[in-house]
Amino acid sequence: MSVKDKSIVADMSLAPEGHLKIDWVQAHMPVLNRIRAQFEKEQPFKGLKVAISLHLEAKTAYLAKVVAAGGAEVTITGSNPLSTQDDVCAALVEDGITVFAKYNPSPQEYKELLVKALETKPDLIIDDGGDLVTILHSERRDLLANVRGGAEETTTGILRLKAMEKDGTLKFPMVAVNDAFCKYLFDNRYGTGQSVWDGINRTTNLVVAGKTVVVVGYGWCGKGVAMRAKGLGANVIVTEIDAIKAVEAYMDGFAVMPMLEAAKLGDFFVTVTGNRDVIRSEHYAVMKDGAILSNAGHFDVEVNKPELEAMSAGKRTVRRNIEEYKLKDGRSIYLLAEGRLVNLAAGDGHPAEIMDMTFALQAMSLKFVNEQHRAIGNRVVNVPYELDEQVARFKLESLGTGIDRLSDEQKSYLDSWQEH
Repeated sequence: MSVKDKSIVADMSLAPEGHLKIDWVQAHMPVLNRIRAQFEKEQPFKGLKVAISLHLEAKTAYLAKVVAAGGAEVTITGSNPLSTQDDVCAALVEDGITVFAKYNPSPQEYKELLVKALETKPDLIIDDGGDLVTILHSERRDLLANVRGGAEETTTGILRLKAMEKDGTLKFPMVAVNDAFCKYLFDNRYGTGQSVWDGINRTTNLVVAGKTVVVVGYGWCGKGVAMRAKGLGANVIVTEIDAIKAVEAYMDGFAVMPMLEAAKLGDFFVTVTGNRDVIRSEHYAVMKDGAILSNAGHFDVEVNKPELEAMSAGKRTVRRNIEEYKLKDGRSIYLLAEGRLVNLAAGDGHPAEIMDMTFALQAMSLKFVNEQHRAIGNRVVNVPYELDEQVARFKLESLGTGIDRLSDEQKSYLDSWQEH
């Protein structure tokens, strides 16, 4: 059966636009281009099957093509119902990659597409949020034996993986790509920081300057969102449960307070915690008329939608990706992108130059876990530092930027414990 016949996509006639998108990001992903050249020569995945579940847009599509260039038979599906781009899916099929994805499927259909990707019996996986791993370990344990290992993209997914490792239920090694320096320092901070505001601004068409922005969570994603909000002229409030991160936010110049206090002041809210119900009924009760809610965490549970609906007399879509909840007391609260990832569901995700580094880590981590899966065992492991640094060096070279190196004398000085 041909790739086209196997694949499930919305509309193959959209492929030309998808090719243009992929060509554009390829021209702005020099690190991944370099790795592709290596993979074409070395063929590290020759004879292997790889299943990928990521936000299926142009940058992800190019990662799939890079992995395929390494000899793999690649199957790809989405990791969020609203972030899949149908034209990109069609283009990938024309490029020989099996695709099971379409924009805005029903919850049941979305799950079925994930399962179809796994039914190709992959040797390696790239996951985003742990959906593939969870299905393999619960509903489709019959497919576990084929999997050598994989790599995980997000904080949410790594939390799930570490819980599985702790319980002794993880059946193959996974590389925690999200915890690599070249992921969280750049993708989480600069990528999320810019793309969240790209999504909010293009969706609302409202000014940010002078408004009050509440950032819920001050991890690396929260740092980026707060930094960019400040750059847009907003007054920024940070809410946290971690005292150390709260002090850091304070030292960075942001107001810090409990969510119940911040809820009274915010014009825009952005959740970036990886947890559930961080905005809920007691917060809705005190919010301003016209408050705008958005989420940049992996799952659509950070903003409690059932409680918001219970407090509402009705809701309507007022613009694409904006739902107005009309509260029983007459106030309106607006939710962007159904509470899903606002930067992807209502935007194009992180800039190509940022995802260049993240997806370079994914490609190199997949090669690493394939080579070392027996030695690693059924554990969650970090990206080896030498791979992390190599991505940074490739990035610097692509920028035409050099750095210094230690002399032998300097190395000896640093390695010695004796008095100097």
